[in-house]
Amino acid sequence: MVCPLCAEDGGALIWRGEHLRVIRAQEAGFPAFYRVVWNAHVAEFSDLSATERAYCMEAVALVEQALREHLAPSKVNLAALGNMVPHLHWHVIARFDWDSHFPSPVWAAAQRPSPVAQEDAVRRLLPPVEVSLVHQLALLALP
Repeated sequence: MVCPLCAEDGGALIWRGEHLRVIRAQEAGFPAFYRVVWNAHVAEFSDLSATERAYCMEAVALVEQALREHLAPSKVNLAALGNMVPHLHWHVIARFDWDSHFPSPVWAAAQRPSPVAQEDAVRRLLPPVEVSLVHQLALLALP
């Protein structure tokens, strides 16, 4: 079986470095849903060296900080499940108290219809988020 995160980016590619990449996922109802994906195929966070783990988490933190700074979400969710795709990746999801699932996880049942106008407003704010991410991630180096 071919790993989908080895075969393709896994979403709209925002930045790719030697060790990891950041993509914007195409998840309906969640316009600011990003993933930090380790480029090499490993299934678990503990498969990385201590230095690689620190580097990966710094990238996750940079994505979270950019979302908080530019979008002011109610909360940012972080998750590394990998049950469906056993390739190390972190979900970094800006959540808003108006989203269809809030306060439940994005994988739970919707609690209300998706507020399309509010989602579109967030989408319009994403270009500067992503420009900031590219600049910040380019400065990130594996020690």
